[in-house]
Amino acid sequence: MIETSAPRTRRTDDGLGPNSDIGAKLRAFYGAVQDQPIPDKFLDLLEKLDEVERAGRRKDT
Repeated sequence: MIETSAPRTRRTDDGLGPNSDIGAKLRAFYGAVQDQPIPDKFLDLLEKLDEVERAGRRKDT
């Protein structure tokens, strides 16, 4: 029996199988988000959390 199917385009094996296109789009989206600066409000919140943590350490010692 001879197969007469259309030639397949060859993709690199990235381990995602049929989800390769989804994976590529997610990587592109994540890369764009990763390049954005961290919002000032979030940095302020992290600083406040650090202050509380430092104050807690002082009480323990």
